[in-house]
Amino acid sequence: MRRRWWIWGGLGLTVIALITGIFKASWRAEATVAASRQAVLRNLQYLGQDYTVPTKPDKIVVAGALEVLEDLLVLGVKPAGVMTIGGTFPAFFNEITQNAKPIGERMQPNLEAVLKVKPDIILSSDKFSPVVAEQFKKIAPTIPLSHFPGNGEANLRFLGELTGKQQQAEAIIKEYSQQVTAAQVSLPADIKTNKVVAIRIRAGNICIYPADLFFNEILYKDLGFPIPKEIKAAKAQEVLSLEKFSEMDPDYIFLQYEVSESPAKQNVVEDLQRNPVWQSMKAVKNNRVFINVVNPLIQGVAIGGKIQFIQAAVEKLSQ
Repeated sequence: MRRRWWIWGGLGLTVIALITGIFKASWRAEATVAASRQAVLRNLQYLGQDYTVPTKPDKIVVAGALEVLEDLLVLGVKPAGVMTIGGTFPAFFNEITQNAKPIGERMQPNLEAVLKVKPDIILSSDKFSPVVAEQFKKIAPTIPLSHFPGNGEANLRFLGELTGKQQQAEAIIKEYSQQVTAAQVSLPADIKTNKVVAIRIRAGNICIYPADLFFNEILYKDLGFPIPKEIKAAKAQEVLSLEKFSEMDPDYIFLQYEVSESPAKQNVVEDLQRNPVWQSMKAVKNNRVFINVVNPLIQGVAIGGKIQFIQAAVEKLSQ
């Protein structure tokens, strides 16, 4: 009987020892993983704020920020998760989105889909509400990228540093600076006092923007065209009736139109062109309306898109 108790007691001690060893091993493993995670994190500055980010982010999710996709496209970086436009990835970004997972619509992210990607970092838009931003932060480190064209260089530099593409980023920034200098010299002097306006058609409406949004920074700051009073007065994207827009009577119009942004009015441009009020404007009469001189998804923020627009704009304005 004593021997039996001795055997059971020995077995009990063995089991306790094993369990203790397992817990210790598990604790050490967790500590090692935690230490390794700390080791692969680093601090980066963006627009005066410090962010703790992965040293090598393998799984990047892009939510709400088309300008970020533009930057990743020129840097050749393929995100793991991307928002959709009208339920699909825009063909413009095919080169980097072929293997990406959809994570919801542009400004309607699906948090469950984001979680499934298991992102190392989320690159979002500063247009998101604080509530959505906090939800992202619970999933992964989140950086809200600016949608203001004046921060285009800062965006590209940050993404270049984040992805190890600093040299490419600096080369693109340098190219844009050279394009601006060349454009200022090559533009005919007699058009520099003309009224030039860039508009978007969204949800079937004519939209104008403040002087520091869309392509306006290029037109009014880089190329030096005078800022129309209506643009000066705009505080954000502003919808104008055709009658109100015709009162501006621009000399040149750059019109951008993406079909997916006006799904219920896919013939809106054709309808506009047939309208007598539209036909009465100087730019229309003189064949100086330029439709989609660059891909309509280009936001006017990313430096790569700016390069495309300034080249196209100078070409059209010089005709």
